[in-house]
Amino acid sequence: MTVTQLDKDRILEVHKQTAEVIKKGNGPFFARVYDKDGNIVAEAGNSVVKDNCPVYHAEVNAIRCACANLKTYDLAPYDLSLYVNAEPCIMCVGAIMWSGIKKVYYGVPSKDVERITGFDEGFKPNWHEEFAKRGIEVEGDIEVEAGKKVLEDYVNSGKEVYMPSR
Repeated sequence: MTVTQLDKDRILEVHKQTAEVIKKGNGPFFARVYDKDGNIVAEAGNSVVKDNCPVYHAEVNAIRCACANLKTYDLAPYDLSLYVNAEPCIMCVGAIMWSGIKKVYYGVPSKDVERITGFDEGFKPNWHEEFAKRGIEVEGDIEVEAGKKVLEDYVNSGKEVYMPSR
C-alpha cells in the first residue's frame, strides 16, 4: 500500500476536523471511515471527557457509528478504510483489529502524541505486523506537521489532558 495524494488530502481534512471537534468540547482526536468508492460512512471525534467514558476514543466512536450506519457488527464485507489524525493507541488497535476495517491511515505517530500531550498510548509491540497477518494494511506518519500543530494547540489551550489516576 502506498500513500497517494488523496490519502494525504484526507488526512489533512481529518486534522482540520480534529480542530473543529475540539471547539465543541471533544478531545484532540478525530477519525473518519470511507468505503471503497470514497464515500464517508462514519466520522467521530474523541468524546472521553464529554461523555464520561474512557473508551470513547475517536476510532472507537467512528467504528461504532459505521456499524450503526451499516447495521452490522462485521465491517469486513464493506472494504472500509479508517483515517485518523494520530496513530491508534493500544485500545483502538484492538478495536480496529476486531472491527473488520481493512486499511488504516494515520497522521501523528504515538511517540509525538505522547511527547506533545502526555497521553499514554500503551504498549503496541509489532502492531503493524500483527495487522498484516490479519490482512489489515497500515500507512502512517502522514502530514505529521499539520497534525502536531493541532495537538500543540489543544495542549496550549489549557484543555484537559486526561489520564486515569494510578
